[in-house]
Amino acid sequence: MYILGISALYHDSAAALIKDGKIVAAAQEERFTRVKHDSSIPANAIYYCMEQAQITQEELEAVIYYDDVILTADRFLANIASVQGDCKEIIERSAEPMFSQKFWIEESIAQCLGGLGKRGKLLVAKHHYSHAASAFFPSPYEKAAILTLDGVGEWNTTTIGYGQGNNIKLCEEINFPHSLGLLYSAFTYFCGFRVNYGDYKLMGLAPYGSPIYTEVIKNNLIDVKEDGSFRLNLAYFDFQHGRTMTNQAFADLFGGPPRKPEMEITKREMDMAASVQKVVEEVVIKLAKHAAELTGESDNLVMAGGVALNCVANGVLRDAGIFKNIWVQPAAGDAGGSIGAALLAYHQFYDKERTLEDGCIQKGSYWGPAYTDEYILNYLMENNIPFHKMESERNEKIAELIDQQNVIGLFQGRMEFGPRSLGNRSIIADARSEKMQTKLNLSIKHRESFRPFAPSVLEERVADYFENSHKSPYMLFCMPTKQKLDKEYALEEALNEDANMIKIIERKRSDIPAVTHVDYSARVQTVNKEWNPDLYGVIKEFEKRTGCGVVINTSFNVRGEPIVCSPIDAYNCFMNTDMDVLVLGNYILYKEEQPEEERRHDIYELD
Repeated sequence: MYILGISALYHDSAAALIKDGKIVAAAQEERFTRVKHDSSIPANAIYYCMEQAQITQEELEAVIYYDDVILTADRFLANIASVQGDCKEIIERSAEPMFSQKFWIEESIAQCLGGLGKRGKLLVAKHHYSHAASAFFPSPYEKAAILTLDGVGEWNTTTIGYGQGNNIKLCEEINFPHSLGLLYSAFTYFCGFRVNYGDYKLMGLAPYGSPIYTEVIKNNLIDVKEDGSFRLNLAYFDFQHGRTMTNQAFADLFGGPPRKPEMEITKREMDMAASVQKVVEEVVIKLAKHAAELTGESDNLVMAGGVALNCVANGVLRDAGIFKNIWVQPAAGDAGGSIGAALLAYHQFYDKERTLEDGCIQKGSYWGPAYTDEYILNYLMENNIPFHKMESERNEKIAELIDQQNVIGLFQGRMEFGPRSLGNRSIIADARSEKMQTKLNLSIKHRESFRPFAPSVLEERVADYFENSHKSPYMLFCMPTKQKLDKEYALEEALNEDANMIKIIERKRSDIPAVTHVDYSARVQTVNKEWNPDLYGVIKEFEKRTGCGVVINTSFNVRGEPIVCSPIDAYNCFMNTDMDVLVLGNYILYKEEQPEEERRHDIYELD
């Protein structure tokens, strides 16, 4: 039984195909169109999924969409009524997409597919049920409490539920306009980053600040109850009017207007980031405690929704010990709703049994396209690109190049599904280098210097490098670095008016400084041989050579572009940055051997 799940027309459109309750293929549309966070009908992702399974639309048992547009329209109209005469901007911005696109989603998908499979009609799942299904059904648990948190989906912004066997039920909800995701996005906007797309930047900035505004936020912006329920004070926000996220009252509260994207980041923004991060952590902890009490579940919690990508809060929640186990959907945002919707149809609409597997059916989240060595060779030959073939020494050679301080674009196997590169579309480098974080940020990724990089560590050695360690294959939990150096160093003393952020960043804090954030934490990916033997093999050879079982792993892209999908994307990214080496499957390319005329030195827009 094949079921196709689709998310589209909000942000991060995606398609996912399951066969008899198991994932066959899943991909985000942005990877094919090269438009970051592409929200269009995911035609390319759909075609890929169908091609991967080698089926036609007639073989689809069902096609399911991850959002109930009628409920979304109800919220849209109710919001207009609530703001009454001050609704011009929201009508101008949202009415046309709502009534000319979202209302015709069935026809759009049918046209894209050439039909809607055996049912002939589009199934629809509620947004937060799609999130909940994406969290529970791929997890390794027979039963679990479910927590979903995002900006908004239809009416819901937060839900608590319970899953057992092949059934999930949502028990409690918080509705728009009261949203933890929108609160965080308000601070993202005010600190000069893009809403929906820059929240992770705010999270990366938070450790540089002090949470001096925590009580200001709780006393003025959000009222949080002991059970985790909350309400926003709408007098400080403007999103309900369709303009910006915050208003003048918000600016007055924090001593001045929002930071413009091109302006220097000041201590105010750092402190605001640290403060709202603490508030989010507090709300998540209270919600989790209430979920445990409400469901009677203390062993397992599963999570999804955009807020579940906050790996710092996830780490705090795990360390709190409310639940024995926590599993977060790797594509926790809207893209993952495609998997959730498909699994919801299979298990609850068709009432099919759920069979647990060792680990989880997400299996490392490697569900995108792969390219054969034959395909890669043809591409290289046809374009006269200089390359070398690697044979049995492949992993040893890559490890040697990392040890020699080369920055390597690693392109291998099936593309990852979700926002993280997990070793198949990654840039890797030496985690022991004190200057590698700055080099990667400024010369390779073309992004803000304060942004941290993640470590990929051999699963069996995670406890050697990190405290409170555990398996973390999807890079969704922060852990404290174990080998701290210079513990007495006080960040707040360094961040004075004359502080040099580059010097602060390059200060050695551990034996793996390039992946140790300023607060001595790291967003860890544990790597095992079963799910990614290629990345595991590279790190294992690096360990044999150096004794270090950790490498830097960051996404294979530059700022403003999606993660690379094809060999063409990888080569273009390689040539447009100061990357030293590109590995395409079993072929290796050196920058100094590439024709100078192919090297384009573009200036990337800072978003």
